[in-house]
Amino acid sequence: MTIETPETPARPRLSTKRKVGFAFLAASVLGAVGLAAIPAPYVIEMPGPVYDTLSTVQDTAGKDVSLISIDGAETYPTDGTLSLLTVYVAGSPDDHPTWLDVVSAWFRPDYAVIPMGLIYAPGSTHQDEVDAAAIQMTNSQQEAVAAAMTNLGISYDSQIVVEDTMKGYPAVGKLEKGDVILTADGNPVANVSDLRAVIKETGVGGSVELGIERSGKPLTVSVGVVASKQDASTAVIGVYTSGKYLFPFDVSIQLSNVGGSSAGMMFALGIIDELTPGQLNGGENVAGTGEITAAGEVGPIGGIVQKAYAARDSGAKWLLVPTSNCDDLYGHVPDGIREIPVNTLDDSLRALKVIASGTGTDKLPHCPAP
Repeated sequence: MTIETPETPARPRLSTKRKVGFAFLAASVLGAVGLAAIPAPYVIEMPGPVYDTLSTVQDTAGKDVSLISIDGAETYPTDGTLSLLTVYVAGSPDDHPTWLDVVSAWFRPDYAVIPMGLIYAPGSTHQDEVDAAAIQMTNSQQEAVAAAMTNLGISYDSQIVVEDTMKGYPAVGKLEKGDVILTADGNPVANVSDLRAVIKETGVGGSVELGIERSGKPLTVSVGVVASKQDASTAVIGVYTSGKYLFPFDVSIQLSNVGGSSAGMMFALGIIDELTPGQLNGGENVAGTGEITAAGEVGPIGGIVQKAYAARDSGAKWLLVPTSNCDDLYGHVPDGIREIPVNTLDDSLRALKVIASGTGTDKLPHCPAP
């Protein structure tokens, strides 16, 4: 017996409109595939991890250790949080994000798309940036300890030590790793902040006479001042330095795989909280960001909007921010958190006193409109 199979029904012809629709769909799919493969000259900033300076973190061995530990001075119990904020940067000269990544990031309020040239200097690599950020973090920690001790009236001595010079800048060939910078244009410089102030006053196109100590011998070198390749408004000589402070007791800050200088203010507040009775924050959850100088001045940082979202997502109710970052933050403060602009460490301490009291918080300042 022969079994006949049914005939395949004839396929209807596609209309012109449907043909155009399918062509558009195919083009869209191919375009998306192309976007997923083509590297873009941008990096993407997004909220990073949040670390409570009053709590513990894991060290490189995976062991829980105090983020701030103090040896040689009396410490006091703390409560609540004084959290520092970070930004995760996706993309580098070695690993560009794709255009699809960039387009997706544009539609997120907590992400920012930044031209790669604003983050990485021409010719630099991801490792160059990691190394520079590590030096900045070391400096930030030392400046924070100095700021806390200055605020508490504790005496200490300090020196500026050269860590490295930056390729393509005037300091190359003039300064060497290990040099101790003692004076700038005849003025004693005891910390990185002092040196930056002299360079800024000299301005682009000038030169700074540096009195240094190299291998125990005094020397004088003249170094030109140029505009930073990353920020033309900043005068630099192109040197990485660290503040070598001689403190009367040991303050150790443990924080692996985090670089930059934006945690300085929160480090200083955490140290003061541990060295003084009571709780600075009244047990409240407070987060913040900002560079710090030994004199207690709070400076601007990058990624302020992403850090505001990180703070909100961490459960913080209050956010201490540099006043100089207000223009970028205004109108982008996420619901559920209250920003408080500050210019100095004293401003932060006054704000914390109000927060701890629980009264008058409605009178704390907001970021003004640009």
